[in-house]
Amino acid sequence: MANKRVLKKQIRFICGDIAGECLMAKAIIPGIDKDAMTEVVIKTAELQTTALCRTNIAFEKSPKDFENKGEYRVARRKYYGQAFKKLSESFNNQVLEIVKDMNAAMPKKA
Repeated sequence: MANKRVLKKQIRFICGDIAGECLMAKAIIPGIDKDAMTEVVIKTAELQTTALCRTNIAFEKSPKDFENKGEYRVARRKYYGQAFKKLSESFNNQVLEIVKDMNAAMPKKA
C-alpha cells in the first residue's frame, strides 16, 4: 500500500465497477432477478462506506515511547501492515459474497 489515498481510490473503483456491472446486467439480461441485483448494489454501497471508514487508522504511539526511532519505525510499519492485511481480507471476503449474490440473481438456464 503506497498510501491511504491510493487505497481509497482502489476501494471506490472496485465498488463502482461492481455496482456498474449490476446495473448493466439488470438492464440487459432478460429474466434476471432485478430485486436481488438492487440489493447487491445496496450491499456494495455499504461495503464501500465501511471500507473507507476502516482506512482511517492511526498509530497511537509516538517516537518517545521507544528507545530509538528505528524501533518506532519498525513497530509502526508492523502495525500498519497488520491493519492493511486485516482490511484487505475483510474487503475481499465481502466482495466474494457480493459476487455470489450476483451469480445467484442470474437466470437459470433451461
